[in-house]
Amino acid sequence: MSTKQITDTLFQITRFGMINCYLVVEDDGATLVDTGMAGMGTGLVAVAERLGLPIRRIALTHAHVDHAGALDELAGLRPDAEVFMSPRMERLLSGDLALEPGEPRIPLKGGFPRRDTRATGSVVAGEKVGSLRAVASPGHSPDHIAFLDERDSTLICGDAFQTKGGIAVAGVIRWRFPLPAFGTWNLELATQSAAALLDLAPARLAPGHGTVLEQPVGAMERAVAEAQEKLRRGNH
Repeated sequence: MSTKQITDTLFQITRFGMINCYLVVEDDGATLVDTGMAGMGTGLVAVAERLGLPIRRIALTHAHVDHAGALDELAGLRPDAEVFMSPRMERLLSGDLALEPGEPRIPLKGGFPRRDTRATGSVVAGEKVGSLRAVASPGHSPDHIAFLDERDSTLICGDAFQTKGGIAVAGVIRWRFPLPAFGTWNLELATQSAAALLDLAPARLAPGHGTVLEQPVGAMERAVAEAQEKLRRGNH
């Protein structure tokens, strides 16, 4: 498990060279965004302790196995930490994989682990977890949320974009790392969400898979345009 300091308030923690979690520094310790795969909990806690950043809050971008897999482990190791997820996310993690009214009738993709940990705080679009503002970004999965650090305009985007294998909107294949595309539920929604995230004009883009991009707007524009063209051609 490798650790890279991105800014004074952001650390990227990576496992297997491809699964990212983030420690966001707050006055009282840190918010952990995503928990990675099952088995990563002990390592994440060790990193936080080494940095002197006790995990006070856990926030999830979505309920896929590589983002929420270690949730129960972390909740057991840090029982005092608050856990933030949306009601949609909590339903998926409880084992209820049924589509909700109004959602496109497209089968879910990717692995959704069943977990016992429940939210101590609900987070929906516009609400804050510490310094992070939640931004709804469905498409990769129906429950997907990104987080904007309003202090420095860092966007922790989960799988709404990837940079590993080349920047892409969720659902657009990068053959050097195709897993986010294979796990994407709805390309049309994912593209709409990516365009909305682009409108935020973030100073940096911190994805669930790949390196953090500084001044990413141009690259995000190209990725969104590619996804829109893919939709226009009906190649999805």
